[in-house]
Amino acid sequence: MLLDFLNFISVTPYSTLFITFLAFIHSLTTILLNRKFIDRRLFSEWQKEIAEWSSERELAKKTGDKKLMAKVKKQELRIMQIRSKMSKQQTKSSLIMMISFMIIWWLLIFFYGNTPVAYIPLFWSRVGIPFVFWYPVCHFFFNFVLSKIFNVEMGMLPKT
Repeated sequence: MLLDFLNFISVTPYSTLFITFLAFIHSLTTILLNRKFIDRRLFSEWQKEIAEWSSERELAKKTGDKKLMAKVKKQELRIMQIRSKMSKQQTKSSLIMMISFMIIWWLLIFFYGNTPVAYIPLFWSRVGIPFVFWYPVCHFFFNFVLSKIFNVEMGMLPKT
């Protein structure tokens, strides 16, 4: 039975659909874990606080206001701690995503190798796309779509 399934998913269009389905499931799992591990409300508050601090710092630099610069310097340690907490939260979900991605990647690259798993029409011919290109395209597409649906930002660290 397992052998029949492996033979089934080894030929197109079933390989195309199988890899697309795997990419969807992996992206969905990643997004849901991201929502579980990262407190969006707290993250948003931290981002706002960092943005306010950054704008005060820039204002102090531009105006040369020593009082404001002293206030900014006094808050710098707290801002660094907040950035560290944000980074920790983000690292949790990133680690889970990367480990699962690598496991799926190595299993499927072992199974499919360089064999085309999907085909696209290009200049009146059929061009085969190997797994190493098809899976990332599907995965990033579903990550983008699902992050919009579940309102999860893909890159969450604020700019400084």
